[in-house]
Amino acid sequence: MAVKVLVVDDSSFFRRRVSEIINQDPMMEVIDTAKNGKEAVEKAASLRPDVITMDIEMPVMDGISAVREIMAKTPTPILMFSSLTHDGAKATLDALDAGALDFLPKKFEDIARDKEEAISLLQQRVKAIARRRVFASPARHVPVGGSSATPSPAGGATSSLRAPLRTPLSTSTPERSSGTAPSAPANFKRSGKQYQLMAIGTSTGGPVALQTVLTQLPADFPHPILLIQHMPATFTAAFASRLNGLCKIAVKEAEDGDVLRPGTAYLAPGGRQMLVDGRPGGARIRIMDGNDKVNYKPCVDITFASTAKIYGDKVLAIVLTGMGADGRDGARLLHGHGSVIWAQDEASCVVYGMPQAVVKAGLAAEVLPLDKIAQRIMVEIKG
Repeated sequence: MAVKVLVVDDSSFFRRRVSEIINQDPMMEVIDTAKNGKEAVEKAASLRPDVITMDIEMPVMDGISAVREIMAKTPTPILMFSSLTHDGAKATLDALDAGALDFLPKKFEDIARDKEEAISLLQQRVKAIARRRVFASPARHVPVGGSSATPSPAGGATSSLRAPLRTPLSTSTPERSSGTAPSAPANFKRSGKQYQLMAIGTSTGGPVALQTVLTQLPADFPHPILLIQHMPATFTAAFASRLNGLCKIAVKEAEDGDVLRPGTAYLAPGGRQMLVDGRPGGARIRIMDGNDKVNYKPCVDITFASTAKIYGDKVLAIVLTGMGADGRDGARLLHGHGSVIWAQDEASCVVYGMPQAVVKAGLAAEVLPLDKIAQRIMVEIKG
């Protein structure tokens, strides 16, 4: 059965363009379009599409407000389209907070080398999120046509939700995604392994997954943390600022020459590669343009591989939700040096590709649900 898609955008040209691309794939069908958020909410309820593509800036009701309404009334996987600007980044992160599963830039040429690659990428993203079950999230009332973004103490914009998300992206049970009481603590035991660094790689679904994990870590976390999230260059500064405002640990966009310090998470800048140089205890971050032949910038494999050279068996590496297999080869190098790799479980992933690649390669020491990862980290690191 074909994936049924509702396309939402105030531009008739863009609605037509996206519809043509989706309809080229025999496994998908655009069943209708909407020109604003209000129409999107109504058509989501009446047509029950499998996926919705959603613009952010629209008249009558904006895309962020529409996402909230849809996730509260008729939960549906949603792919956002946004501009690659600082304001576009903040709005996109608000949309992910509201319950959208993924995003793409409106200018496809910004993420693709040619027309065929752009078409394939959009089709893959729609089909990937169509496989996910999503559940209702609590409705949060905002003015029609307005965004919920509010200034944060860190200077960036954050959503009006100031606590760790009980997010629609956690799809394994309705209880977990609805914002009700967290599940009971697991009976984890410390392995006795000693660590000097933690590294986390992720892609589709990663912004909310990272927020879920990092907001539960204490300010005195004893090791530096490297974060590799597939994300455009204009998005990573806003994302780091948002996390910094929500977390007890410090979070910053990594810069060339940064000295790795305990209790600080360093987010790889979009469009470039993040490596580690030096010796444990005084290691520094190196930011490089990298090889144009590498599919991902930043690339989890590249960062993981560099940590293996410097830290050997003292790395705890975690692969979270994402499309593809980035992280598998780097995890293999870490595993070969004696470091430990964990993977997010399928039920709580938006897309199980990256963790699945690590699990199938036999590299994952543990496979964990998203809502248990922070707890497991604290047991393993601090006992």
